[in-house]
Amino acid sequence: MIRDNIGKIRERVRVACVKANRDPAEVTIVAISKGRTVEQVKEAVEAGITDIGENRVQEAALKYKALSTIKRHMVGHLQTNKTKDAVGIFDLIQSVDSVRLAQEIDKQAAKIGKVQDILVEIKVSHEETKTGLTVRAGIDAIIGMIKLPNIRIKGLMTIAPMMSSAEEAKPFFKELISFRNKLNEFGLQQSDGKKLSEEMKIVSMGMSDDFEAAIAEGSTMIRIGRAIFDVE
Repeated sequence: MIRDNIGKIRERVRVACVKANRDPAEVTIVAISKGRTVEQVKEAVEAGITDIGENRVQEAALKYKALSTIKRHMVGHLQTNKTKDAVGIFDLIQSVDSVRLAQEIDKQAAKIGKVQDILVEIKVSHEETKTGLTVRAGIDAIIGMIKLPNIRIKGLMTIAPMMSSAEEAKPFFKELISFRNKLNEFGLQQSDGKKLSEEMKIVSMGMSDDFEAAIAEGSTMIRIGRAIFDVE
């Protein structure tokens, strides 16, 4: 059952946090519901999941009509022509990978009087199929984004490459934390005058196969799909 899967994941999160000398309350589980039914998502919510992630705007629009008490995350690549709908649906857009996309989000958010929370997606792997800003381009892009009044950068997101073991993913997670720490050294401020380092608390990294390694390196948000919804 989905409830049982969630219980197992929570226990694995707890153990990983104990090993890393961290509080399990620091780690948010986002259930990724791509391709899942509304009934499956409701079962996850009834089991205590408060955050649901979707890869596609259209699929989210259909599902979220039936779900009113959750925090909605966009985790897939967002096309600029879908930005208007995304801003109207999602509490947190995790996959902002360009200044151009951030500008479009800012524009659409301004139209509805919203300040849209986002994560900046950083590409730590060399896989051509992966989206995200490179570490080298990331700082300049974020400097451009923080000037936009209707977005708020709440943290960073990355997707590690597929590895033969979770331990092999650790260097990629380390790289995102290193980037975050370097960024904080700049003392940047968002458009409302608040320090970027004080608001940028979320590090979204780790999925079904590698979330324990991500927690060991400092993840505060893990994105779990298969390990929650696949029932034997």
